[in-house]
Formats: sequence, structure tokens, C-alpha cells
Amino acid sequence: MTFFGLIVRNVMAKRARSVGLALAVALAVMTVVALTVVGDGLQSSAAAILKVGKADFTVAQKGVSDILFSSIDETQVKRIRRTDGVAGTVGVLIETEKIDAANPLFLEIGIPPGDLAAFGVTVVAGRPFTADAAHEMMIGWRAAQNLGIHVGSRFHANGTWNSVVGIYSTGVSFGDLGAMFPLPAVQAYNRVPGSVTLVFVKTAKGVSISSVEKRLNYDNPELTTIRTAAQFGRADRNLVFIRAAALGSTILAIIVGAVVVGNTMLLSLFERTREFGLLRAVGWARTRVVTLVLGEGLILAVVGAALGVGFSYGVTSLLEALPQLRGILHSEYTLTAFWRGLYTGLGMTVLGTLYPALRAAFLAPLQALSHE
Repeated sequence: MTFFGLIVRNVMAKRARSVGLALAVALAVMTVVALTVVGDGLQSSAAAILKVGKADFTVAQKGVSDILFSSIDETQVKRIRRTDGVAGTVGVLIETEKIDAANPLFLEIGIPPGDLAAFGVTVVAGRPFTADAAHEMMIGWRAAQNLGIHVGSRFHANGTWNSVVGIYSTGVSFGDLGAMFPLPAVQAYNRVPGSVTLVFVKTAKGVSISSVEKRLNYDNPELTTIRTAAQFGRADRNLVFIRAAALGSTILAIIVGAVVVGNTMLLSLFERTREFGLLRAVGWARTRVVTLVLGEGLILAVVGAALGVGFSYGVTSLLEALPQLRGILHSEYTLTAFWRGLYTGLGMTVLGTLYPALRAAFLAPLQALSHE
């Protein structure tokens, strides 16, 4: 029998113990992967709003709990517009509203009609709303398909009944699932005159985008620039907390899992004392005994990690189906999530089996053989 075959035989010989350890690893991995996947999905959904406006970067209020709570007044917008290297700006007011169970966070964007082209909006049917219209709107083509809306329909949003005068496309699914209104109408309904949520900035040709960002951040310490999803946490603290929770759960899972695995492996050691004594008596080196025990644990870790990923898929699917999260949570399975699950399983198993493996390797053969 090969050395690897011996490891597999030992794992299969104690099936109840092996199943229990694999499940312990699986539960830890499931927790870590599910949190990572949910966090990545929420970050992507939140950061998708930055891709709606075709700009070089976005400006938001710094440190808000949710980026939709960002508030930039007219004075700040003018200061951004006057910054050296800025070629153009588009200020938008963004709100969400529950339309139905399938659209609990329907996106409503207030924007001046003159900025639609700069914002990357193409009117594919009908016409744009007028600047001072109180009851006109455009709807994204994806939302129009989902809701059965067409030009001329009546649609209740932004606190009133509106006439759909156009259907638009932004090229970004997140934006095409919402609606657009004249900026003053959204400001009036939300009682925030003169304020916008985000400012989308286009830099002049030949100017370094990074230098313009640095200048804006220096001149406006209460604001922050965002160019990538990774920078989203500058404005939205919720994503920072989610990422911290995912990292904390990984560390906690490894520590708690190592204790569970170590306890189980120690019990196994007491049951197999005579076996390890015999192996040492016939000439096995201590390193070979350590490799044997660690090998058994690593097999269980890989099996448990695979089960944990499968369990996490089921858990996230159930979360997505909840009425409270439907349309909000979109799980994203990335390599980061899989690697985090794998090293969680391996980490807790290696830490948990290391002490029992060393203890088995240093058993005195005669004492071990006389163990009852």
C-alpha cells in the first residue's frame, strides 16, 4: 500500500469522525464564502451607479453611511466646476423608491435635460423631459420591458403620477433599470433644493486624472473622489463594515475551527496510541508520522471546503429569494471567495492537527505499545 493510500484508508476507517470534521470545516467555509460573496455582490451593485455617468471619476460626500445619503450643495458644485483640469461636470440627485416586490429599490435620477448626452444617455424612443416639467419622466429600456411601460404610459414614482415621454439607454444595466426626472422635480419632492447626490467629472484632454483628483480632494476636504469600486468605501461606510465583517469572520472561523479540529484529532490520538507506537517501533521517522496525521486532516479540509462552497451557494440563493432582499442582493462568486474558503479550511485544519501530529510523533514506542 502506498503512503497516500494509507492516509485515505485511515480517513475512511473512522467515517463518523471524518464526516464530523468535514462538516465542521464545511460550516466554517460556508460562513466565510457566503459573507465574501454577499459583500462582493453588494459592493458591485452599489458601485454600478458610478458607471452610469460616462465620466473620468465621481465626487461624493465623504464618510456617509450610504452613498445615496451623499449631499453636495450648489456652492460645492461650482467649486468643483472651477477646478483646474475639469472640462465638465454633471450633478445628479439619486433616490430610490419601492415600486413593487420585484423592484424594492427602484432607481430615480434627477438630472437637467441638457446634461443627458454628457451623462451618456441615449433616448431610444420618444423625447427627453423638459427642464421645468413637474410630471414628465423617462424610463430605462430594461425597466420599461420589465414593467410593460411604453411612451405615453402613466407611471407613479417620485411621489406623483408622471407621463412617460421617453425611453432611454445608458449602456449600463443598473441605470437602464431605473428612471430619470427633471432635477428640480426630484429636489422639490425630497425637499433638498439646490443639492445633488453625486457629481460626475470629465477632465480636460491631456490632463492627468490623478492630479485633478488630488486637487479636488485637497480643496474640498468634506468631499471625496471615486474612480474604482475599491475606492467606494471612501464615501460609503457600509461597504467598509461588510469587508471588515468578512475578514473578521475568516479569522474567527480559522480560530474556532482549529479548536474543534484539534479537540477531535486529540481524541483520535488517544484511540490510536498503540498504532502510532507500532509505526515508530518499525522505524517510521517522526516527520513521516507528522505527515500522516496532517495528510489525513488536509484531505478532510479539501472535502469540507468543497462542501462549504456548495452550502454557501444554497444559503446565498435563499437570501436572494427573501422578499426583503429580492432585487437588492446579487451574489457574485469570484476567485477571491473560493480562495478565501480554501485557505480557511486548510488553515483551521493545519492549526488544529499540528499539535496532535507532533504529540503522536514524539510518543515513546514502548510506552505507546503498552497503552490500553
